[in-house]
This record gives sequence, C-alpha cells and structure tokens, in this order.
Amino acid sequence: MQSVIKIENIKKDYKMGKITVPALKGVDVDIKRGEYVAIVGPSGSGKSTLMHILGCLDTPTNGSYNLNDEKVSGMAKRKLASIRNKEIGFIFQTFNLLPHLNILKNVEMPLMYFGIGRRKRKAMAKQVLMDVGLGDRLKHKPSELSGGQRQRVAIARAIVNDPSIILADEPTGNLDTTSGGDILSIFSDLHKKGHTVIMVTHDPKVAKQANRVITIVDGLIDNGNNA
Repeated sequence: MQSVIKIENIKKDYKMGKITVPALKGVDVDIKRGEYVAIVGPSGSGKSTLMHILGCLDTPTNGSYNLNDEKVSGMAKRKLASIRNKEIGFIFQTFNLLPHLNILKNVEMPLMYFGIGRRKRKAMAKQVLMDVGLGDRLKHKPSELSGGQRQRVAIARAIVNDPSIILADEPTGNLDTTSGGDILSIFSDLHKKGHTVIMVTHDPKVAKQANRVITIVDGLIDNGNNA
C-alpha cells in the first residue's frame, strides 16, 4: 500500500529562555493510505507536538516528512498552508465552529477558500451534513446543538473538500459516552469508505476503535506497545 504519511527521525525542540526542551527525539512513522491509526500517550509525551507536525501546523527541528510523496519538511509557510488546506481535514476537541454562522455556512467555509461557487458549495455542504445525520438542522447555529451534534458539524466541515487525511485531536474528549460512541461510529464509517483516519487520544478505549495504535512516550515511539 502507498504511504500517505512518512516521517523519519523527526525531532522537535522548543526554546524556553536559554534552555532547549526536546519534545520529539527522533520519531519514525509510516501511515498507509486508508489506514485507521490512533496515536496515544500520556500527557507531555509529545503526541500533541507530533499531531501538529503531521497536520502541517508546526515544522520539525530536524528530520524528513513526506505527505503524499511530497516533501513538506522545510517547506515555506505559505506553501505549507496550501498543502494543509488541500490534504488534511481537522477535527478538534473544542469543535472550533463559528458561532455567528449556521451549520450549513460553517461547513461551506473551507470550500470558499477553493473558490467554489455558492450554489455548488451549498449543495456539497448540505450533502455531508446529511451524511452525518444533520440534514434537518441546516439553519441551526452551533449554540442550538448538543456537543455531539457540534462535533458532527466539525466532521462534516473536515470532510467536505475530500481531504487525503482526517486528523482528529481528542474528538470525543468533551462528549458523554453515548455521543462519543456515535462520533466513533462515524469515523469507522469514514474509514470503511476509504478515508485515512488519524486520531490522537489519551483514552485507551477510544484508541481500540482504530486498526493500529502508535504509542509515544517521552518523545519517542514505544515499539513495545505499538500494535
């Protein structure tokens, strides 16, 4: 299978005054197209730093990162932003929806950046909202929805432009057990449809939903726990 993400010897240091703090100490990860992968680790392990690098939200201090056979490590910020917007759909624990817009407009937003016409982007946004079970809530604003429903909107927004990768950061962290289970079912369905799903979580029960678990401890991959 083709690698959608391949990172080699990734290191990330942060400067805190005169002190250099290593967050990642030489990480290798190879994720194939269509995989469902969970990245787990305790607080401070480096999993959030790794997620930011995988999502092109941050750049490594050293190492190589190839995304869909394109080298993105060392890429200029403007080009990196373009790659990120095209290739990666983000889902965050806090939803990150625009409160003054209804959910249809929220889901349309990524399509506006690609210059897609109003009629077409409205149809595309409506379809993905129907796919996640919110076809009857199009005019509702985020504040009028439950936490689980808001996360469904966030998922719809993430997949509306058909990205190569769905990157979810603690997607069930703010949800009750039932709503969290519903969200994980959507991820499972997306994976079955061929999407590459990468989920960062601290919850072992959530991680078990994935087909492969990558454990990171103290800035290194723990191969003893890597299923």
